[in-house]
Amino acid sequence: MPLLIVAIGVILLIILITGFKLNAFVSLIIVSFIVALALGMPLESVVTSVEKGLGGTLGHIALILGLGAMLGRLIADAGGAHRISITLINKFGEKRIQWAVITASFIVGIALFYDVAFVLIIPIVYTMAKELKISIATLGLSMSAALVVTHSFLPPHPGPTMIAGEYGAEMAMVLLYGIIVGIPTVIIAGIWYPNVAKKIIPSAFTRTGNIDSLGEQKTFKLEDTPGFGISVLTAMFPVLLMSITAIIDIVQKSVGFEDNMFIKIIRFIGNPSTAMLISLFLAIYTMGLARKIPVKSLMDSCSLSINAIGMLILITGGVALSNK
Repeated sequence: MPLLIVAIGVILLIILITGFKLNAFVSLIIVSFIVALALGMPLESVVTSVEKGLGGTLGHIALILGLGAMLGRLIADAGGAHRISITLINKFGEKRIQWAVITASFIVGIALFYDVAFVLIIPIVYTMAKELKISIATLGLSMSAALVVTHSFLPPHPGPTMIAGEYGAEMAMVLLYGIIVGIPTVIIAGIWYPNVAKKIIPSAFTRTGNIDSLGEQKTFKLEDTPGFGISVLTAMFPVLLMSITAIIDIVQKSVGFEDNMFIKIIRFIGNPSTAMLISLFLAIYTMGLARKIPVKSLMDSCSLSINAIGMLILITGGVALSNK
């Protein structure tokens, strides 16, 4: 019976969002109340449970998501993502263009949320496909595969961050294992699958299309963007910090040495929230201050990023609440 009630709740959620076009967060809260009552939860406990569930989840992920959004926005606005994409595409060359696209998308996708990364990279991919006379579907699938994997497998993205918190998993280990699993997944979905799909449905790879629906695209002059090395370092810095912590934990479990002050400091630095904060400071310098960009402009970018993910944070909290 509980499973049936939950299943009905999921169906109701889909109806509210797709049928009645209700806001996703509002729909999640309504369904959470209905499911709680249907499962026999006392009336006086329903609201308290909802408040605690939402607050507990957001308390864990809001800081990471907020700092991650700021970091990604600074890299994007400075042209760092553009530099990474163009440099890798030029280095790999025409014959290995799919590898260039998935590599660039994977690196950019770690720091930027899916929608932001998609809007930034798709104009580059579209232009390259047109110049090289390659189907946009081929390169688009490669790009999407890498972005979906980073968004689904790797913190600080909402899904893996929330799941790690719900299960009490170490964020650094989730990140490390996510990369290990993610790389072959990207290769299969981004390289092998488009080539197979092209043979099965060739007509889908003959369309040209356009990107007008994405609106006006921000353009960058390559010489005005940050260097490739510093852009990659800034995007990957939280990954490096959390990975060091994960590696130390693995070594400690294998060797069996005790904690000391050095290990505690490394763990503190590698904590997801601390790692994101340190990485944000690095981005403020590398993507802004080092390039003579005023602090006010940098803080405006940070504010815009928070405004953009406000609803995302609430929906993520609502999803966790409905699961509870």
